[in-house]
Order: sequence, then structure tokens, then C-alpha cells
Amino acid sequence: MTGAVMVIGGGIAGIQSALDLADSGFKVYLVEATPAIGGNMARLDKTFPTNDCSMCILSPKLVEAARHRNIELLTLAEVQGVTGSAGHFQIEVKQKARYVDATKCTGCGLCLAQCPTRNLPRFDVEQEPVIIDLQIKTLVDDLLAKHGTSPNAVIRVLQEVNVRLRYLPREVITYLDRTLDIPASRLYRLGTFYKSFSFIERGRHTISLCDGTACHIRGSARLIAELKRELKIDVGQTTPDRRFSLEIVRCLGCCSLAPVVKVDERIYGNVKSAEIAKILKDYPT
Repeated sequence: MTGAVMVIGGGIAGIQSALDLADSGFKVYLVEATPAIGGNMARLDKTFPTNDCSMCILSPKLVEAARHRNIELLTLAEVQGVTGSAGHFQIEVKQKARYVDATKCTGCGLCLAQCPTRNLPRFDVEQEPVIIDLQIKTLVDDLLAKHGTSPNAVIRVLQEVNVRLRYLPREVITYLDRTLDIPASRLYRLGTFYKSFSFIERGRHTISLCDGTACHIRGSARLIAELKRELKIDVGQTTPDRRFSLEIVRCLGCCSLAPVVKVDERIYGNVKSAEIAKILKDYPT
């Protein structure tokens, strides 16, 4: 008896493991909690250190895993319990309903238009008026006139508001909700998905310290400690005078200059701990 194997997690490592086991003759159950396999690698643009396209690496493996006769995909599924012993496990898997026949799906997207969770009925109820500063309202109205009022233009409006105000005020989200008839939940979803957005007011200058592989090896941890000491704040915080905000990023694309510190749009390469105070003096109050 050949037996079967269960791989939990449909990221790049899980997919490759499933393919290797399936090619060896095992029946493989690939369990993934999200609606599709691919994991975080499917969200990347390039891979370190070669800068190869991540989807160029991942796509052939996705197709091969989906077509392999020895692999059964269990997406939207979670392992509930494991009993038995090595060589004879019994695993209980809970698979959530898709409400769509996956065997007939062509990827047309029509189901999204009819999705009850994205198209909730709106009742005629009296809404409280939006309280928004006149200057902020004028800024948003000018951006809407520039980019349009379609749902596709909202991300550009959010980007420019975030750059000019250094964050996304709550009243802007409410105003866009009423003006564009877009649920506030969707606007908050956009704002929390992209790291460049912030719902907390940032300082006049944003310090981004790279802690990617190259910078970490070259001593970014010492720079983090020195910045915390100089600014007297932790990562993700803003100085009381609103002068600096400190954040950690994973890659700035300047690996040859590691370790790298970025202040607003200016890049400082090969930074040493002793140079941090001098860099901060370039940005007076």
C-alpha cells in the first residue's frame, strides 16, 4: 500500500513539498486555509537576491499542482484534529462552503456582482452629518475633480490625501463613503492593506530603516537601537513634536548600500551608528 500524505499550508514550500511527494507516487492532500494556494509569494513583485519575477517562478508550480493526478487541493480548509500514530493518522478537516461550484467556475467574476456580503441592501435611514474641516474638504473635493469619482479612482485620492496630510483622517473616510457611495469598510480595507497608508498622524519626516537580509547582516539592528535612543521613541511611533516617525521596512532595493536608512525620499547608504545624529540634524525643526 502506497499510503497518503497531507501537506498543511499552500505556500511555495507546501506546493513544492506536495509536488515532490506526488512525483514519488504518494497521494497528497494539500490543505490551505485561504481560497487559493500560492501564499505570500503570490503577493511579491520580485525575489531576493536575484530579483527574479516571483510569479514567473510560482505560476508553473500552481498549474502543475492543480493538474497533478496525485494531488487533491483542499482550499478554504482547516485541520480540526489529528489522531492515531505514525503511519496511521486520522485527520479531521473542516472545509468551508464556497457557494460556487468550483468545477464550473471560469473566473468570469459575475459572482462578485451578486455577492451578498459585498452588496448589502442600504435602507433609507437618517445619517448624521459629516463633520470635516473646510480645508480638508476642499482638498478632497479638488482631488475628486482631478481623478474622478469612480471606485477605481479612490486609491489615488487616498494616496494624495495620505501624502499631504501624512495620514488618513477618519472624517475623510466618512466623507468619501458618503460622496462616492463606497462602504467605509472597503476604504478601511484599502488603507490597512497597503503599508504606505496610515490612520495615525505621522511626523513631518518619515524615517524608514531597512531590515532586509542584506541590511540585517550588515548591522541594521544597531541602527535601530541608535535611532530609538536618539528619538526616544519605539518603532511605529512619532516624536512628541511631530518631527519624526520611525518605521521598519523589509527592502528598499539598495542592497549594495546596506545598511540603508531612508528619510522621506532621501537614501543614506553604508550608515554607521555614529552617523545617525548627523543625519537627524539635516532635518531641523
